[in-house]
Amino acid sequence: MKFTTRELVTLTVFGTLWGVVEMSLGSLVHALNIPLSGAVLAAAGLTIALIGRLFVPRRGSTLFIGVVAMLLKLFSIGSVVVGPMIGILIEATIAELVLSIFGRPSRLSFVVAGALGVTWTLGQPFLTGLVLFGRDIFIIWLDLIDRGSQLFGIDSDAVAWILIILIVAHAIIGTMAGLLAWSAGALLMARLDGSYQPLGD
Repeated sequence: MKFTTRELVTLTVFGTLWGVVEMSLGSLVHALNIPLSGAVLAAAGLTIALIGRLFVPRRGSTLFIGVVAMLLKLFSIGSVVVGPMIGILIEATIAELVLSIFGRPSRLSFVVAGALGVTWTLGQPFLTGLVLFGRDIFIIWLDLIDRGSQLFGIDSDAVAWILIILIVAHAIIGTMAGLLAWSAGALLMARLDGSYQPLGD
C-alpha cells in the first residue's frame, strides 16, 4: 500500500523510536540481567508501533515501523544484532497481521496484537538458535525450562506448569503493552488535535 509523504514521515518517527529503545533499553536490560528481558523489550517496541498505528491506521503501517526499527538495530555496538533484528521483524509482522484481520483499530485488536507479539519471544530462541547458530533444539528447550524453573522457583520436572506460567506471563505483559498503547495513543492524539475522538472499543 502506498503512503503519503506525511504518513511515511510519521511512521519513520515511530520506527526510529522503536529502534532507539532497542539500542538503549536493550543494552540496559541485558546488562542488568532483568528477568523476561525479551518480553520487556518486545512490549516496549510494540507499544510504540501500536501508537504509530493509531496515527496511520492503514494496512502495512505497523510492519513499516518494524522494518525501520530493524534497520536501526544494525547500529547497535558490541552485540549480536541478527537475532534481535529478526525478532523485531516477526513481532511487527504478527502485530500487523492481527491489526489487519481486525480492520479498524480497537482496544481489543491492540491487546491481541500485543499479547501475541510478546508471547512470540518464547519461540524466538528456537528459530534463531537453530537456524543462525546451529544449536540443538533439545538444548534450547532445556534452557527455556531451566530459566522458567529458576525464575518462578518451580521444580524443572514440572514442565507443563513452567510452560503455562511462561506463556501467561508473556501474554499479560503483551496485554499491558496493548492497553498502554491504546490509552497513551488516544491521549497523545487528543493533545495534538483537540477534535480527536477515540476510535472505539
